[in-house]
Amino acid sequence: MLSDKPNDTNVSQEVMDTKDIEVDLLLQAVFMKYGHDFRNYSKAHLKRRINQRLQLNGYNTISELQNKVLWDKTFFRTFLQDLSINVTEMFRDPEFYLTFREKVVSDLKTYARLKIWQAGCSTGEEVYSLAILLKEEDLLSRTQIYATDFNKNVLETAKQGIYPKKEMELYAKNYIEAGGKGKLSDYYTSKYGSVLFDKSLSKNIVFADHNLVTDGVFAEVNLIFCRNVLIYFDKFLQNKVLKLFNESLTKRGILCLGTKESLRFTDFEQSFSMLDKKMRIYKKLQIPKK
Repeated sequence: MLSDKPNDTNVSQEVMDTKDIEVDLLLQAVFMKYGHDFRNYSKAHLKRRINQRLQLNGYNTISELQNKVLWDKTFFRTFLQDLSINVTEMFRDPEFYLTFREKVVSDLKTYARLKIWQAGCSTGEEVYSLAILLKEEDLLSRTQIYATDFNKNVLETAKQGIYPKKEMELYAKNYIEAGGKGKLSDYYTSKYGSVLFDKSLSKNIVFADHNLVTDGVFAEVNLIFCRNVLIYFDKFLQNKVLKLFNESLTKRGILCLGTKESLRFTDFEQSFSMLDKKMRIYKKLQIPKK
């Protein structure tokens, strides 16, 4: 006798496929309505963030969430925050900054003027880290830093340079391990539970709205920092962004990626030489390898 009871495995597969369809429709709707393109972001990252928002608002389906996103611009701005990648801290991965001092700074000192692009700068902690490092190496005064992000809210925080004082103990520890030549407290003033970083650090920083996914080259630069961003993109989008970086870098320009990222198995593996394998620091080749 045949059972009318549906197979549990098939039902689970059907539900999973439906959710995938809903995610794709939501991302397409966001792109069509607001111009923000998340369609080639890592699906695991997107699903995690979307599920968090579903739980917070008590929605049962992504379709309910899509309706709210499309018709409520204030809610969309909240949802945009959900999808943004804002994990950061000052001198994050201190060993990277120490390696950067040892293997890159001497090369940078050969330039009369420097242009640096910090792509995906988030709330700015790593931009100020870079500015402090350059100041200690007598490079900041001849450097123009472009700090960009597509999220205007985090850009505003970065521009202000104000952070919770409670974070400073960790940041000061990172600073010392990164080869800091003084005290982190030399670079900020403390008041009412917050710290304000010295305006001399941001004097040479231009904070700008730029979307790595949809925008093109806006400056020719000697150095690009884009650390721990590409891991949130799929292979297609990684190659698209790396093409943008390749076109933005001058000859012998430096590209700094996160330790979990690599040029291996991308379209641009042969366009760069490796300066430091562990810290994923690369130099653009004048003539790509064949």
